[in-house]
Amino acid sequence: MRLLRTIALALAPTSALACGGPVCLVDPDSLLLPQIIDFEDIASGWGPGIEIDSVLPMPGASFGEHFAGQTVASLDTYDQITGAAFAPLTLMPGADGQNLSVVQFSGNTLINGWGVAGFPRREAQGEGAIAVLFDIDQSALAFDLRGGEAGAALVTFMRRDGGVIGSVPVEPTGEFAVGFIRATGEDDIAGFVITNTDPQGLAIDTLRFGKPPELS
Repeated sequence: MRLLRTIALALAPTSALACGGPVCLVDPDSLLLPQIIDFEDIASGWGPGIEIDSVLPMPGASFGEHFAGQTVASLDTYDQITGAAFAPLTLMPGADGQNLSVVQFSGNTLINGWGVAGFPRREAQGEGAIAVLFDIDQSALAFDLRGGEAGAALVTFMRRDGGVIGSVPVEPTGEFAVGFIRATGEDDIAGFVITNTDPQGLAIDTLRFGKPPELS
């Protein structure tokens, strides 16, 4: 285990070792992440997209709104998810009309979260939280932000026991990829929650995660 952590630290971007927090925002191209979920193989649609009213399982990870035990509230029309979760970490969907949709946008297939106004109202699109639960704990991950208009997002990382590892702000938002890595190499990210206050809301695409092949 100590050898694996030493290797992880050797491969970690320099900025991860100096960010001052438990999880660091890094260049996603600096991460070796072999598993990809791009949502291209599931039903999607234009406009509001195809509504997903339950937890969405995908190979290696599942998608919902929050984790059991967390507090779900709203700030104006935006979801706010706070607090520790129950152990073991358990993914939960949002209320009726406030979970997810799979939507086509500029040739990409995206996951949208829906805020309190509810599906399919335009003012709710992209304003809901998106929670992700990994099958196996991770030390790094990346995903693409879509639809950002110079607002703000917050990514909160969770352990399998429901504890909060830490939160990383992404501001200003835009159309770009973001990468995250545990500053000291632990592979204890069991899941994360994305919330935002972007003027147009946010969606995500192309989640990358997984460990590089073992060195022999």
